Amino acid sequence: MDNSFWDTLAGINDVINEFVWVKIGIILLIGTGILMTILTGFFQVTHFGHWWKKTIGSLFDKKVISHTKEKASISQFQALCTALAATVGVGNIAGVSAAIMTGGPGAVFWMWVAAFFGMMTNYSENILGIYYRRKNHEGEWSGGAMYYLQDGLGGYPHMKIIGRILAIIFAVCAALAAFGIGNMGQVNKIVINFTSAFDIKPLSSKVLYSSGDTDVTLYMLIVGIVLMVLVGFVVLGGLKRIATVAETVVPVMVVLFVLGSIIIIIANYRGILPAFKAIFTMAFTKQAAWGGATGVAFKTIITQGCKRGVFSNEAGLGSSVMVHSNSNVKEPVKQGLWGIFEVFADTIIVCSMTALTILTSGVIDLTTGATDTASDATLVAEAFNTIFKFGNFEFGRIFIALAILAFAFTTILGWSHYGTKAVEYLAGKHAPVITKIYKILFVIMILSGALMTSSIAWDISDTFNGLMMIPNLIGVLAMSPVVMKLTRNYVDRRLHGKDVEPMLSFDPKIQEENAKIIKETQED
Repeated sequence: MDNSFWDTLAGINDVINEFVWVKIGIILLIGTGILMTILTGFFQVTHFGHWWKKTIGSLFDKKVISHTKEKASISQFQALCTALAATVGVGNIAGVSAAIMTGGPGAVFWMWVAAFFGMMTNYSENILGIYYRRKNHEGEWSGGAMYYLQDGLGGYPHMKIIGRILAIIFAVCAALAAFGIGNMGQVNKIVINFTSAFDIKPLSSKVLYSSGDTDVTLYMLIVGIVLMVLVGFVVLGGLKRIATVAETVVPVMVVLFVLGSIIIIIANYRGILPAFKAIFTMAFTKQAAWGGATGVAFKTIITQGCKRGVFSNEAGLGSSVMVHSNSNVKEPVKQGLWGIFEVFADTIIVCSMTALTILTSGVIDLTTGATDTASDATLVAEAFNTIFKFGNFEFGRIFIALAILAFAFTTILGWSHYGTKAVEYLAGKHAPVITKIYKILFVIMILSGALMTSSIAWDISDTFNGLMMIPNLIGVLAMSPVVMKLTRNYVDRRLHGKDVEPMLSFDPKIQEENAKIIKETQED
């Protein structure tokens, strides 16, 4: 097929992508976050102590971290780790760099703003996910935007068909986006960085084929096969295995990356105040606003490097809801609190560490964002090399390559679950067979990602991400009265001690069962 076809396809996709993300997406995304923050009374601020205590402060509570005995369910902590596995990805390294390179240091300020309001978007998605979930054929909880669009929005007068159509659009786009952004794009980034940092000449010198200026080597093929086997072992083992790997890897990778960043920042302590000054003084320039917008509005946009930036925390995308809904929690708002913490951990902590590492290390001009570095991922590696370089041994580059490996690998695991849940919804009674076929295809496509030289696959997948976001946010806005009622019900009972009936599920049967369990166990 000649290049004119791909050029035409790329041109069409660019037009759609521009319309979905820039014309509609950013306004809808930020607007929803602001509205949900106002409607819940700035919950992330007014109840900071409560959600902090019930999330990170509860990690020694066996009810939170212990593996549940419920069939096909996972613990609240496993749900968080699996969601973070998908959100804390390559974008937290390369995407933040790209946002700064595009918009200067001021872009960081706008990422913080978006994260602040995104906390309540993610909170709203998660409590709606729990409230409208149901059990599937295998006894596993299934929840997500497709269900609160179908049963929530669709439950309004004359909205049944519209709710169903939006639910199908969301599910189709989620299933397709998982192959690109959640699979091939991540794998491609792993392969490029790993083979570069750990070069094995006999393998890397064996060129299988070339496309443009890019060579695909035997080394890339071998790394791709290894990744395919590892991912296949985890993904085909089901949600329990994905959650087990996530709760083991995610905390370690986040802690190590944050510690490494803190060491860089402390070593370059003289640059801390200038970095913050640059962030705030340059936040309102046209360049910074654009860089910040691209940095928070796009989810892991990877082309031949990393395109513009990332939408790193997924708040508003509706994707992480699908794994939060698998939690064994009975109280919707309790899982919503983990949603707030998820955004806090991903953007306020991890992305901020990346940003400050870059800005304090001197690898970028604080006044313009200019740098001699061509690659966004290389920029972070250079920042680490300012401290972790011993002679010709560039430990910083190796560390970043390993970090990208861990971050991207877990992102693949998380997105495999998202895609599977979307297909499950679309397949209906045929779900047990269709989802197994989807998982096998998902694993096979990993090899394609390792050998790809074109960016069109994940460019299109990014567009599908935007097309996921729009129906999801329509659902959140339409169901905002339910979010308010659930929040008020929780606050009245848990914080003010009022004797009112808990709101746990839209399904009367599930409502009755869960209310009985909470009453019998005196669940906090």
